[in-house]
Amino acid sequence: MMIALTGTPGSGKTSIAQELLKRGIPVTYASDTVGPYRLGTDPERDTDIIDDERWVSEFIPIEGVVEGHLTHLLPADRIVVLRCRPDILKDRLSARGYTKEKIQENVEAELLDVILVEAVEIHGEENIYEIDTTEHSISECADYVNEVIKGTAVPTLGTVDWLYECGDMI
Repeated sequence: MMIALTGTPGSGKTSIAQELLKRGIPVTYASDTVGPYRLGTDPERDTDIIDDERWVSEFIPIEGVVEGHLTHLLPADRIVVLRCRPDILKDRLSARGYTKEKIQENVEAELLDVILVEAVEIHGEENIYEIDTTEHSISECADYVNEVIKGTAVPTLGTVDWLYECGDMI
């Protein structure tokens, strides 16, 4: 079974994936697989350009978790979308040294549920799980992902809505 662990940059994907690895759960980092699919960089957006359609079509499914902000595009059995309050996300990305423009782009993506919407458009509503990582420890989030893997987690699609609380950040 392949689980996609996805979310906006700064939502906790890598930290949770590292915790899952410590627990013996196999994790593949999407960043380790996209090299041949890099088409260049977009200096205005400070990002790599990936031929994501080709990456998805050539990706060999794995047993375990695939971590990365594009993994919801893959033909995963279950998709875990990590969410983070946009104001906290802004602080996290700022601490990483992201440019103001890159921070704003990611905050807006989180506010507007971009990754969640894409996941639903590709996979339908079944087998998509949201985790609000804002107030939960890495261990608690990894516990929930482990429940998703085991099939004991209750789907939580549509439980996170930042527009009501943080819509003024757009």
